[in-house]
Amino acid sequence: MTQESVLSELNDRSREVFRRVVETYLETGEPVGSRTLTRALSEKVSAATIRNVMQDLEFMGLLDSPHISAGRLPSQLGLRLFVDGMMEVDAVAPTDRAAIDQTLGNDDPDTGLLLDRVSTALSSITRGASLVLMPKHEAPIRHIEFVSLATDRALVVLVFADGHVENRIFTPPPGQTPSSMREAGNFLNAMAEGRTLAELRTHLGQQIAARRRELDVLAAELVQSGLALWDGENTDPRLIVRGRANLLDREAADLDRIRVLFDDLERKRDIVEFLELTESGDGVRIFIGSENKLFSLSGSALVVSPYMNADRKIVGAVGVIGPTRLNYGRIVPIVDYTAQLVGRVLSGRKG
Repeated sequence: MTQESVLSELNDRSREVFRRVVETYLETGEPVGSRTLTRALSEKVSAATIRNVMQDLEFMGLLDSPHISAGRLPSQLGLRLFVDGMMEVDAVAPTDRAAIDQTLGNDDPDTGLLLDRVSTALSSITRGASLVLMPKHEAPIRHIEFVSLATDRALVVLVFADGHVENRIFTPPPGQTPSSMREAGNFLNAMAEGRTLAELRTHLGQQIAARRRELDVLAAELVQSGLALWDGENTDPRLIVRGRANLLDREAADLDRIRVLFDDLERKRDIVEFLELTESGDGVRIFIGSENKLFSLSGSALVVSPYMNADRKIVGAVGVIGPTRLNYGRIVPIVDYTAQLVGRVLSGRKG
């Protein structure tokens, strides 16, 4: 049965009861009882009449009853029907718009820092966890350098021909010395000339075995670990996640699901692959509960929108994840506005 046919089966009273249940649940997170609805409906009817309507809605699969006489909650199907067919989308509030605009207000040359600020602002505004997928950088590499930060931490600096700079922290193989880092950098720079990061990764895979004699053991291990870093093992540097603590604030009573969600958020490579699938379509997309296989066990919702570069090519995405009782009417336009603004700002940059 399609959403249109389900909606067509609802008379005005059923439609209003359903809408009030969903809106009250999204606001409070609690089951909604018939007595609560008698005070909210435009039509004055008895609590018994409302209970009958709610039973019909439950039979249709739009509402769930967590406990006997405990009121009703919208089901996943009900939430989807509400979001697609009945939700009223708010305009972005001036304060929210100003907070987002402020993150993009200066001319910071580092796209990563700029999008980090966007992600932080988005999580703060929505009180959810924010996800920002940075664009792949396609310009040729000008220079690569390894910098030791501690015995177990190193920084790789990538300078691109268009002036873009990326800094990535990683754990180097043990025993690295300044000379091995210089040697690894020189080797990579010789390979990188005129190549993009993707082209360098492919070329290195072909050349590293053939030219291993040019490197000592330590430098060879460092180059290999750099390959692993660029392949996105463990975490993907393109994905920025902020605001995990907001999920604890919102769903403290359901810690087991939150732990599952935190584990999902740590598997950044899986999230990147999922977000890249959203690049096939324009506009905001909403995934509720098990509709999003990546977060299905935690019963979460994801609101996500891609953004475009100057060539109108989708290059990244911004989104908010939280419990299924997100304030969709408020968050959808915020995510949409943020994605469009990011696209405009990045389109105005060189490259």
